[in-house]
Amino acid sequence: MTEPTQSKRELTRALFRTFFPLLIVIALQQLVTLAVNLADNMMLGKYSEVAMSGAALVNQIHFMLQQLVAGVGAGVAVLGAQYWGKRDTKSIRSIISIGLILSVAAGAVFFAVSMLFPAQLLRLLTPDEAIIAAGVEYLKIMSWTYIIFAISAVLVYSLQSVETAFIGTLMAIGALVTNVSLNYCLIFGNLGFPELGIEGAAIATLAARVIELVIIIIYILFTDKKLQMKLRDFIIFDKSFIKDFIKVSVPVVLSGALWGVAQTVQTGILGHISGDVIAANSIASVVFQLFAVFGMACAAAASVTIGSTIGSGRVERVHHYTRTLQLIFIVIGVLSGVALFLCRNLIVQFYEVSEEIRKLSVSFLVVLSVTTIGTCYEFPVEGGIIAGGGDTKYAAIVDNLFMWLFTIPTAFLSAFVFKFPPVVTFCFLKADQILKCLPNAIRCNRYKWVRDLTKTAK
Repeated sequence: MTEPTQSKRELTRALFRTFFPLLIVIALQQLVTLAVNLADNMMLGKYSEVAMSGAALVNQIHFMLQQLVAGVGAGVAVLGAQYWGKRDTKSIRSIISIGLILSVAAGAVFFAVSMLFPAQLLRLLTPDEAIIAAGVEYLKIMSWTYIIFAISAVLVYSLQSVETAFIGTLMAIGALVTNVSLNYCLIFGNLGFPELGIEGAAIATLAARVIELVIIIIYILFTDKKLQMKLRDFIIFDKSFIKDFIKVSVPVVLSGALWGVAQTVQTGILGHISGDVIAANSIASVVFQLFAVFGMACAAAASVTIGSTIGSGRVERVHHYTRTLQLIFIVIGVLSGVALFLCRNLIVQFYEVSEEIRKLSVSFLVVLSVTTIGTCYEFPVEGGIIAGGGDTKYAAIVDNLFMWLFTIPTAFLSAFVFKFPPVVTFCFLKADQILKCLPNAIRCNRYKWVRDLTKTAK
């Protein structure tokens, strides 16, 4: 049944009513989560530059797991949003269960490898034995967070798919309070606690992850009225959804795995230049994420918006929604890039690091203030609009073609063959964020990605 023709103004209002509430809540959640990382960075940097660098290397291992879980979560979010358009919560519960099982399996593998081979993993990223030793202390505790994170993350994606995002913000606030408080006590030995340094930071993060898991499980089991999940729904599912889930999720999982490896290789390239470059990259990366948070959150909000629109059968709205969303992404990108450029010196001054690290960090942030504009457009287009519309293969192909055929080779040549300054190598590492804008714009505006994934469900 076709709905009555609506004016562009009415369609824009309908889009805004769905998209912006999701965007604001998801961005706040990510902002608070990043504030945890920023607090870790600053506190460890104040304690010891070696400790900060060691934690930064371990965070690359977590990033690889995060990419895998994000791939599984994308399967939950994309399929879940389309079924939410039909208000079919029974199907969504089966999709969530499949996602949880796969995500926990990934977390278990990372836990086992990190516990058994911590030094060997970190030695792939840097030859600096002092940084490796600090990283091993951190990793042995952080590995216990991997399964906890795998469960919490998929449940957050699940709730986002049914337009419930505020619980993620509540989780992030709980994690921030826990992490910062315990960091203050355990890193420096304040308030009568032992001075544990980098191990204290890891314990604080583990406690924060536990708090996150407790909050979301209590909400899903006792408060949520949309999914109405019981504990048994976490592991029981309709097998007929496995094929659909694999079709949507596997491209993103494989892409996430390759992307995670690529990011680790990038860290390895910088790490083999010097320990100062590792520290500067760690600072610049966290600051960049803070300023690009709304652009990154656009991907999740757009995915749910487009997915639920297609699932509800209102496909005629997709063209208008897509054009409007792209304009929003560009505006957010420009504002984010300008803000990052203007604030770069002020924020870096808060870090108690050497003058060389501070100068490198500022130089890296100048580069990122430009590439942020591209990131805030290309990422939500491919990971939000196109993936939410049902085409998850495209992002996997484009991301990895650019990464492995351009970014990694040019950065390697810059660092080790031509011996260019670190900031030049950093430019090569981030250039794909601008270059991917063109193919993503072409793909997005051809609308070949619009697919009703619920049609194949049994």
